[in-house]
Amino acid sequence: MVGASNNGEYDWAKEMKEFDSTKAGVKGLADAALSEIPKLFIHSPEFLHSNPILKITDGGARLDLPTIDFQGVAAEQGRRQVVVEEIRKAAQEWGFFRIVNHGIPLETMDAMLDAAKLFHEQPNEEKKPFYSSDSSRRVKFNSNLPVLENNAACWRDVLSCVFLDDQLDPQDLPSACRKEVQEYVKYMIELREVMAELLSEALGLPSDHLSKIECMKSQALACNYYPKCPQPHKTLGSSKHSDTTFLTLLMQDSIGGLQILHNDEWMDVPAARGALIANIGDLMQIISNDRFISVEHRVVAQTVHRVSVASFFTPSLKAMGKPFEPIKELLSHENPALYREFLFREYCEHYKTKFQGVTSAKPHYRI
Repeated sequence: MVGASNNGEYDWAKEMKEFDSTKAGVKGLADAALSEIPKLFIHSPEFLHSNPILKITDGGARLDLPTIDFQGVAAEQGRRQVVVEEIRKAAQEWGFFRIVNHGIPLETMDAMLDAAKLFHEQPNEEKKPFYSSDSSRRVKFNSNLPVLENNAACWRDVLSCVFLDDQLDPQDLPSACRKEVQEYVKYMIELREVMAELLSEALGLPSDHLSKIECMKSQALACNYYPKCPQPHKTLGSSKHSDTTFLTLLMQDSIGGLQILHNDEWMDVPAARGALIANIGDLMQIISNDRFISVEHRVVAQTVHRVSVASFFTPSLKAMGKPFEPIKELLSHENPALYREFLFREYCEHYKTKFQGVTSAKPHYRI
């Protein structure tokens, strides 16, 4: 089991229902100035410490993600080839990399983080209309509670805004962050197109390959809020998982808290103002036939609040109705397909039904 089980003498279902009924999220618990977190949020020590935490390398220097500079990637052919090779290496060996000089203005990034914080720190009456666990709602606020009985919840609230085919009615967005979300998503779409070209080229394919199959044409924007926690050593901001996406682009505030599993050890990913963190999703690993890797990661709870904004790139509505499978141009007699074909919604539904029972749905589709 992935999530921690709470097997103590308490009514898990009752506590879940009581917490959910407040529609105040984890922020409501933090505002109550509790000295101890509810049992619903306590993860087992075995789960929390399932892997050691990497502090330094053998040489004494802190290990860090590859950082890729996008400066000149569009105009300079020689520079572009360098970036493509750096992406190929990072996607093969790490599954994560940091991007700088990506073209998104610093003021746009700061404004988005501030707006996400503003939404979550509003009076609860302002947020309640958005509180929902209905997966069909394209704009909703919740705490992403566990679905399997006795699994522990995570110390996080999230505002999700889903742009199908890059479209979402602006009036559906909360007024507290409407302008900033629209502006940030505009730049995310531009960067996504650049990433689609570079990832295609890193796979040895024509630059328009990923765009043509529309595997990243939709975007789910998650404004994450991790309230200050009185007992951060007993819970997590987000439990161990890999993303059910093709690509994720993450912006962190100055606090940090993201950890990735690298060589079976948890490695801190320090925050860097103005940088974005790119991570390869499960579905990109599948269609690349394991040329790129999707890596498990988590977020630790802390005694101060943290904000992050993640853009999860998923297929267009049209592409959702067609099966995905390893790209045929990447296959050969020596390199046969490692996965069977699947529909995007099928993949997501399988993961949701097993959530906190598995960290990824990839093994279910492996041949």
